[in-house]
Amino acid sequence: MQKVVVTGAKGFIGHHLMEILNRQLDVEVRGFDVGDSSEILAEALIEADVVFHLAGINRPKQIEEYEEGNYLFTKELCSILEKAGRSPLIIFSSSVQAELNNPYGRSKLKAEEILKNWSKCTGAGVVIFRLKGVFGKWCRPDYNSVVATFCHNIARGLPISISDSTKKIELIYIDDVVFAFCNCLKSPSCGFEQKDVSPSFVITLGDLAQHIEVFKNSSHSLLLPDFSDPFLKRLYATYMSYFEENDFAYSLVVHKDIRGELAEFLKQVNFGQIFVSKTKPGITRGNHFHHTKIEKFLVIKGDAIIRFRRINETEIIEYQINGKDFKVVDIPPGYVHSIENVGSDDLITLFWANEIFDSKVSDTYSLNVIETG
Repeated sequence: MQKVVVTGAKGFIGHHLMEILNRQLDVEVRGFDVGDSSEILAEALIEADVVFHLAGINRPKQIEEYEEGNYLFTKELCSILEKAGRSPLIIFSSSVQAELNNPYGRSKLKAEEILKNWSKCTGAGVVIFRLKGVFGKWCRPDYNSVVATFCHNIARGLPISISDSTKKIELIYIDDVVFAFCNCLKSPSCGFEQKDVSPSFVITLGDLAQHIEVFKNSSHSLLLPDFSDPFLKRLYATYMSYFEENDFAYSLVVHKDIRGELAEFLKQVNFGQIFVSKTKPGITRGNHFHHTKIEKFLVIKGDAIIRFRRINETEIIEYQINGKDFKVVDIPPGYVHSIENVGSDDLITLFWANEIFDSKVSDTYSLNVIETG
């Protein structure tokens, strides 16, 4: 059983890390944060096998607080361990600002030097992560994350401010940070080491805002981002975490006619689209074919007959489908097809097409499966 201490346990990164560590059966974790006494910290440290040192100051009221919260606190932590004769592995969340000549960066660099010297003197493992801009759920808006601020404001229809839309920022995702930290438990270092979190993403402020604005409109456009893009996948998850609770649900546009109802559900350029229909008893939908577009039908409720006929032949193929079966029916190109509600209640069907419907190039041609006359 590894005994782990997390300083800054209630902060953005600490919150995520504590959640993960508390679910690991081979780890006993204790958190330390602002308001806890030095005695509580000392009590935890003298038993620790691993220390995640995340506590620090990045938005002080007074400039002197950088030195106190970053450098001096790290010095105190090492002093407690030295007096107790303890040399646990320390994973330290530093910042790329340590490479810059500003008060915050200088305080982080001095904290790094303290830990580096402590490792040299004790032989203990120390891992330094110079973190870039971290984004993800639970990050406080209007604090030190432009992603959090943009997501929070845009989700609520509030204005955002961009002084330079061409300015580039480099970002890393919170889950990737925690994953990199936890990997240090599996293969602990024996000396001083500096590591990076990957992947990282470079984007301009203008492009960042534009992506989030598109997300905002997705409840109307139904368009999802390209989740094969690892950044967009992470950014969309982050954006959704900033929804107000009364914005979780939204209504679809329902198209009604004598046959029943139909609504588009989701669209994605490389995936196609999903839509759902309610069809009244005795009604047949379809009676058309596609040259290239393919579809899949899934009856959710009711009884249906799905019929096919190759467009240049006369033989009709029939599938009797019941919603209880969860059976998918593929619709190949070149086959005219239809779906008939042969039950006594509404037929509910889920449809997928491999392309988004475009009335100008629909690849949909009317033709009856059952020819008359």
